[in-house]
Amino acid sequence: MDEVLNMGMKDRDRLCIIRNAVDRKITQLEASKILRLGHRQTQRICAAVRRSGDRGILHGLCGQPSNNRLDPELLGQALSALHNPLWEGFGPVFSREKLDEYYGIDLGKTTVRWLMTETSLWEVHRRGAKHRAWRERRPCVGMLTQLDGSPHDWFEGRGPRCTLIDYIDDAASSILHLEFVDEEDTLTLMRTTKTYLRQWGRPAALYVDKDSIYNVNRPANVEEQLSTKDPITQFTRAMGELGIEVILAHSPQAKGRVERGFKTHQDRLVKELRLAGISTKEAGNKFLREVYIPKHNRLFAVEPANPIDVHKPLLRSHDLDAILSIHEDRQVHNDSIVRCDNRFLLLADGHGLRPKTKVVVEERLDGTLRIAREGRYFAFKEVVHRPHVPEQLRRAKRKEIVVAFPRLPRNPFFGGIAVSPKAPVNPTASAVLS
Repeated sequence: MDEVLNMGMKDRDRLCIIRNAVDRKITQLEASKILRLGHRQTQRICAAVRRSGDRGILHGLCGQPSNNRLDPELLGQALSALHNPLWEGFGPVFSREKLDEYYGIDLGKTTVRWLMTETSLWEVHRRGAKHRAWRERRPCVGMLTQLDGSPHDWFEGRGPRCTLIDYIDDAASSILHLEFVDEEDTLTLMRTTKTYLRQWGRPAALYVDKDSIYNVNRPANVEEQLSTKDPITQFTRAMGELGIEVILAHSPQAKGRVERGFKTHQDRLVKELRLAGISTKEAGNKFLREVYIPKHNRLFAVEPANPIDVHKPLLRSHDLDAILSIHEDRQVHNDSIVRCDNRFLLLADGHGLRPKTKVVVEERLDGTLRIAREGRYFAFKEVVHRPHVPEQLRRAKRKEIVVAFPRLPRNPFFGGIAVSPKAPVNPTASAVLS
């Protein structure tokens, strides 16, 4: 009777039917259909009730601790680790990974979430489903690389604020290059792209936003309108010389791979840097290369539809130092000076360039300048001031101009119209002509 009192309502209803089957009030087949059990299982339960009474309806492990129960000592160690001040803000999934990595405690994410919820370390966030337009991934690695930068307090006040540049593949969502920089400008993007190209090769296309680094956001000037060519930025020009297409995204959601990656980095990378005690860009970049990128790709990268890597190798004709630089069109002045950004570049003797000849001034990534024309480079030196022209020479030039083009006098009798005076008669010349 005690067993019946300790049973639940489901077990009591089952016992009533089994008793009717044991007393032959109903057949075992009918009992099986009512209980929705197999015939053999019903037979085993009836035999257990005949042998052990009402207790036979219960499972043999009823009232005993589960074999899958958690060790209280293990749970205590996990809770102690979760209350570590360095782990503040950790989510259940990230906490589970760190419990296994640092303490060897292998718990399920559901268990860790339950522990953190019960101890007020985590609050359940319910997010509604968002509708997003689906774009199919590119089939191969190297077909499309998404590029973007994210300014953020990556070191949580331990170091200066900086920007994280991310190159992520569209086919596999794998990080190809990740680097901390001071700011996202043209020269910085060229430098990081140079590192990416030397490691992986040339992708077919880069997917970027409409920042002024990648797109000219101003109206075309008169010269650009007359040339019938759309103005392009220095970065787009460099990628065009390398045979890389630059695709502009019309919204941040369009390049969702890299945007979702930054959300993960701002959650995980910040905490990883905190645990590693890193507070400088140099140490952070080393940590990214050696630890974070391999771990991230192992956890979040997917297998592409086609395992072929279509990155094209760099050609011998691709001089990255020359291509990945700022190109400014200038012209040679009469004194062999090329002026660029208020800097005076004096060409060496024997350069062979005529005045007003157009040249290209290259500002390299290391800050040095080059003067080139049609693939040929010219020696020069930078001067503080332009070469001095003597004042006497200047006056002589002005005098020659005045003598060569005399001003005609004006006659008041003809409404102020300039009239050329009659030339004096030369008697010697008249005699010769006669």
